[in-house]
Amino acid sequence: MSKLKTVSTWLIGALLGSTVVNTFAQSLGNLAQYPPAPKQLTITTSKDGYPIIEPSIIELDSGNYYRLTLNCPDVKGDLSGWRLEMPRLLNNAHLRLVSVGDIEIHLQGLSFNAIECDEIGSAAISFVPIKPGTYEFYVGNVPLAVGRPMGESGPQLKGNSVIGTFIVD
Repeated sequence: MSKLKTVSTWLIGALLGSTVVNTFAQSLGNLAQYPPAPKQLTITTSKDGYPIIEPSIIELDSGNYYRLTLNCPDVKGDLSGWRLEMPRLLNNAHLRLVSVGDIEIHLQGLSFNAIECDEIGSAAISFVPIKPGTYEFYVGNVPLAVGRPMGESGPQLKGNSVIGTFIVD
């Protein structure tokens, strides 16, 4: 009989424990609650050929839905364009949508390496930052402009670049 009580007590404890864990594991609702809060990032070119990012610090709240619009108003061609990379933020966010002009790419948590501005225009990224932290983003020359293979990721050792910051609370 004592074995039965021990097993029963263990089962009740396991059920209660899993209920508590499941309660804390549930999300607080729709992570992509429409409409997303708009954020802007503009990349222009200085007289000496360096990228200028405005703003250089973007503050976000974890769990909120955002649409980051990237504007490139002064690009003059494929080799004078800029490349935006933000892998640490994207690895800690739920990505929902990437749009360029009227073309929308609907995603379910997939990621991408970079957005390149090789002509005047804009692109938008809709996402939910999940994990609080400070995440740097990189803006630099497109790889072809500095003699690197097209699509190569990571900061270029040659060329012009700047670092910005996402702060997620």
